[in-house]
Amino acid sequence: MTTSPKFIATLIIALSISIASCAQVANKKATPVFKDGEAQIVEAFNNPEKWLRHDLWVETTFDTDGNGKPDRMHVSVTRPEQTETEGLKLPIVYVTSPYFAGVAADLPGVMWDVNIELGETAKERVHPEVTRRGKRPIISNSHIRKWVPRGYIVVHSSSPGTGLSDGAPTIGGENESLAPKTVIDWLCGRAKGYTEREGNEEVKAYWSTGKVGMTGTSYNGTLPLAAATTGIKGLEAIIPIAPNTSYYHYYRSNGLVRSPGGYLGEDIDVLYDFVHSGKEENRPYNNETVRDTEMKNGMDRATGDYNDFWAGRDYLNQMDNMKAALLMSHGFNDWNVMPEHSYRIYKAAKEKGLPAMIYYHQNGHGGPPPTSMMNKWFTKYLHGIDNGIEKVENKAYIVREYDNQQQPTAYKDYPNPEASDVTFNLTAGGVMSGGLTLNSGSKKDETLSDDAAISGSELAKVAYSKNRLLYATPKLKNDLHISGVTKVSITLSSSSKAANLSVWLVSLPWDENAKKITENIITRGWADPKNHKSITDEEDLEPGKFYTVNFDLQPDDQIIKAGQQIGFMIFSSDKEFTLHPKAGTELTIKLDKTSLILPIVGGSASYKNATN
Repeated sequence: MTTSPKFIATLIIALSISIASCAQVANKKATPVFKDGEAQIVEAFNNPEKWLRHDLWVETTFDTDGNGKPDRMHVSVTRPEQTETEGLKLPIVYVTSPYFAGVAADLPGVMWDVNIELGETAKERVHPEVTRRGKRPIISNSHIRKWVPRGYIVVHSSSPGTGLSDGAPTIGGENESLAPKTVIDWLCGRAKGYTEREGNEEVKAYWSTGKVGMTGTSYNGTLPLAAATTGIKGLEAIIPIAPNTSYYHYYRSNGLVRSPGGYLGEDIDVLYDFVHSGKEENRPYNNETVRDTEMKNGMDRATGDYNDFWAGRDYLNQMDNMKAALLMSHGFNDWNVMPEHSYRIYKAAKEKGLPAMIYYHQNGHGGPPPTSMMNKWFTKYLHGIDNGIEKVENKAYIVREYDNQQQPTAYKDYPNPEASDVTFNLTAGGVMSGGLTLNSGSKKDETLSDDAAISGSELAKVAYSKNRLLYATPKLKNDLHISGVTKVSITLSSSSKAANLSVWLVSLPWDENAKKITENIITRGWADPKNHKSITDEEDLEPGKFYTVNFDLQPDDQIIKAGQQIGFMIFSSDKEFTLHPKAGTELTIKLDKTSLILPIVGGSASYKNATN
């Protein structure tokens, strides 16, 4: 059989086209890929063995360890090989932390003793030393695995005075804002980076597009906000997760010395010791200047008052320059970093006109938004893809009580715009169970006796107690949706010159076998009656004299199920959170001058429908 010349020519042309096509595919540069408004995993970026990893030190503008030289921050970079082999420039996902090099051991005596009288100062506590892990900090890999395959460069840095970074930890001080700001300056070509901590060989971020996003959880979620409040150019978006946005709100409450949940006796100097993993020879200077001078003089465990020390560590006071788009995330049942921390910043960001969204779940500390939501946020603001995320009608995404955290329900905003305040008054019987009513309250006084040895949960579940006053709604016939900030106004007198004041909003009957964190406790709050005029100045209580104390409980969004009652519990010392003075102080409450204001979706009409 013979083959015609025409067929051979056709075959040669086809082979030539095929070879050329293969060559084009082989020479095609890898680039990020987007679908449905999200950055997709790109196979060319998805081989960890080909990622480029390197360390460097960025020089800051401050010297906080007293050695006469600008502090340098240790930075770790992980990037796809194409940023070197193909000249590819990519945006940055940046995470900074004081935790990467390890923390101090939880030794006996590291916390402040809470078994003291109000206004007294406890004896000096134990100061542990951090043993730094390894020759270099063990940088977290979770963000690397998530973002590098999607076309991002992931950058980590250790906070001042931790790991291989110079400086001193200040726990909310100015250097903790300026450190990530300088790293972003370096990523944008405006600051110097060096290959060695003490060296002079420069390294540049030639692979950066100059678009940076930050995220992290808890302290690591605080630092993106700290950087954003500097107004640094290039920081386009932040996703703080359960961030501590005010160290006063973390360690105090309306003038009261209050511990974060789970860490009874912790204060700002305890956290300083906990993270101080930097160069050993710098630690004595840092301890003297920061912990034993600035913190000792400013933290004021005697009164719990708000002052300049605390104001300087409140990021709400520093938001004037903020430009970054904000996606906030928090848990409504986070009793460590409480939900007010995110709400207050989200509210301020909206008022500034910044792009802002909020995600709340019903669990405790931590918990990021769904990956898809984070992806769209970074895709929009770092890659510049017009996915419409900033134009969506719904700005709040709330995980309902029995739903998966990846499946929030969308609402126009938080608090729910359909919620309005409903005022409840008190009727007598609080040692057992008095009433919450929309009508006038009882013209009576009722008294409770303080005993810090009894927990709040014990007080809420017993039918009778002289150690708390409990007032409840009728049993709900329909579900009732609460969304926003509950407010209380309590008129009281004390038998002592000082007293703790604690309030829990609970769902009754109390279920000892509750399986969900949303069951039993709705929300709670604390206040110092001595600060009834102002959280900056207190005055001793005159025994027998009545004072009115107004304060907010923690924000919440919860659907109280039919068959439950809403209980308003007033007591004094909270075993899990406050100082533990000797038992016996009596608080007397004027029922007709005390009220509870609930933010109810549908307002009073919904409440009446749920109870009639």
